[in-house]
Amino acid sequence: MTNNYVNNNQDTERVAVLMGGWSAERPVSLQSGQAVLDALLRQGVNAFGIDVTKETILNDLTSNKIDKAFIALHGKGGEDGVIQSLLEILGIPYTGSGVAASALAMDKFRTKLLLEGAGLPTPLFIVMDEFSDCNSIAATLGLPLMVKPTLEGSSLGMSKVNSVQELQAAYQNARDFSGEVLVEQWITGSEYTVSILDKKALPVIQLKTAHAFYDYSAKYQSDDTEYLCPCGLSEEEEGNLQRLALAAFKQVGAEGWGRVDLMCDAENKPWIIEVNTIPGMTDHSLVPMAAKQSGLSFDELVLSILEQVKVIKNNVKQTKTKGSLSV
Repeated sequence: MTNNYVNNNQDTERVAVLMGGWSAERPVSLQSGQAVLDALLRQGVNAFGIDVTKETILNDLTSNKIDKAFIALHGKGGEDGVIQSLLEILGIPYTGSGVAASALAMDKFRTKLLLEGAGLPTPLFIVMDEFSDCNSIAATLGLPLMVKPTLEGSSLGMSKVNSVQELQAAYQNARDFSGEVLVEQWITGSEYTVSILDKKALPVIQLKTAHAFYDYSAKYQSDDTEYLCPCGLSEEEEGNLQRLALAAFKQVGAEGWGRVDLMCDAENKPWIIEVNTIPGMTDHSLVPMAAKQSGLSFDELVLSILEQVKVIKNNVKQTKTKGSLSV
């Protein structure tokens, strides 16, 4: 279904806000997309929303005049390079990272392989399957453990495991979601997130929750989750987290905007957990909080993300020559 919200100036640039999708994160994406759409309309942008489905998206993109697409899709089909590939084929400039970086960052296992290879700190990990020995995994990584599906966001399918007996149940839970099952060394300490906008790290946010970890409920439903910004770290410590986040973002090839999640252990050593290329934009979301701390309103943040489309997607010039294409 396509919902059109168009201002009176039909000659202005038309921006499609892509939201919804078919992943388990669809409800959050609808909230993000509506918030983005409302912000664009408040700023006079000729924007309209598209509720993305497999059955209608191609027709929606080809039957509407679209000058730019603002991607507010989370999870499989929207954050993993699939929608980016379709937009590339159709020649529609879009916000955020390209096909390869989107696909890589969505895959937590392969992102960790890349980070590890680049010498960036990330917790030890093992990919678990039905033949894995729970005792061996616990002996290798220690307890407690974090179990998560590799191709989901919003902490869906994640479990903290405190004993070998809990590991198999956590594995079965994660298997209900997309991708392989990643078992990760548990880091006891403080949780932080670094938002990135136009190659710059925004102020660090510290997350505090009474839950076992920052799960789906703590992110989107709980009213007692604490977001500390300023984060409470020294200037040097905060700068170190920002540099690590930018390095991780660059390693996966991400562009435009995004978020990197980190933990600091009891010795205050930082560990990179994951890279998010299309973070949430709801009233509980972290990127808008960090932007506000840096002096950007939500509307200004949305416009800044949209403006970067010109820089990111039009940076390759093609010139026809005799029998060749030069880039």
